[in-house]
Amino acid sequence: MHASRTLATVALLGVGLLGLAACAPSPASEASQTDAVDEVETDETDEATPVTAEGQPSWALPATTEGDKIATIEAGGIVIEVYQVAVTQATKTGQFATQDGEPLIAVGDDIVFINYVISNTGDPIDLGSSLVLISARYDDWPYLQGMDSVVDRALFEQIGVYSSPFGPDSYVDPGVYAFGTDERYSYGQNFPYQSGSPIGFSVSVTPVDADGDLLHDEGLDVEGAGTIK
Repeated sequence: MHASRTLATVALLGVGLLGLAACAPSPASEASQTDAVDEVETDETDEATPVTAEGQPSWALPATTEGDKIATIEAGGIVIEVYQVAVTQATKTGQFATQDGEPLIAVGDDIVFINYVISNTGDPIDLGSSLVLISARYDDWPYLQGMDSVVDRALFEQIGVYSSPFGPDSYVDPGVYAFGTDERYSYGQNFPYQSGSPIGFSVSVTPVDADGDLLHDEGLDVEGAGTIK
């Protein structure tokens, strides 16, 4: 498959629970709708290990560090540790479909969950609501859009990772989230499972001012790499 291939975005029902959005499709692609809800068995995983509240921001859930570390990425004083947590089966179709209308992730397909643990080892920094942006992509991913994933909050909970790092009542306006020295948070992601595949991670750290506006001139973009086992 050639790297210029595109995917049609699959319309999702009930995505608001997670606030996840697919990348924009090619103009020539047509969106289709799916609401697969079949339950499938998943691999057993250990219960996630919480970090003490002393080491977490006030707006974040306790960070979890289950799984096997596959990458460490440094972006200034921000350190991102990437853990492979579990391989399981998709309970729903993914967010993308090929131009032939076939879902890129079908119910029952193998998907892998990874967990990002983001730590601040440097000076305190104010982040926007996107926090530290992280994007994963297999080296041989053939599509222009990012990696496909399954939106299923219950499955995230079963695996033991967060679909979002924000705790209850964490919303603030303006969107300024203080990330102090020696604090950390975590959240997970899933995508199609490819055993033994090299994978790259793009990381973007952009602070905000007191009004929540991005300070692009002070931002930092870095790349990291690992291998899915």
